[in-house]
Amino acid sequence: MAKVLTYKGKTEDELKGMSIAEFAELTTARSRRTLQRGLTDSQKIFLKRLQKATKPLKTHCRDMVIVPEMLGKKVLVHNGKDWNPVEITVEMLGKRLGEFSLSRKRVSHSAPGIGATRSSKHLSVR
Repeated sequence: MAKVLTYKGKTEDELKGMSIAEFAELTTARSRRTLQRGLTDSQKIFLKRLQKATKPLKTHCRDMVIVPEMLGKKVLVHNGKDWNPVEITVEMLGKRLGEFSLSRKRVSHSAPGIGATRSSKHLSVR
């Protein structure tokens, strides 16, 4: 038997039938406040284009709250350099698109440079 994914006790079909105002009541305070204030013009345009889109849609709207209308769609989110593919699932509802497209690289340190330690100040620079 397949596991049915739910969000706050609501199935995917029930969520898709909800309006944004009804969905806002289920989300956390930060997302609820954003949705109650209304979407920006660029976010509204993005949602309309996403409904019609058949292939992944590119966006810079990293602050867009993921709503049920976006379920099952593929989006390419810009991280400042590349377009990262994101497939919207039930677990992502109420979060932001930018959370799934990291904009900072992982820090990997190599050997210490000159001046990094007290003993390295006596080494020649050549």
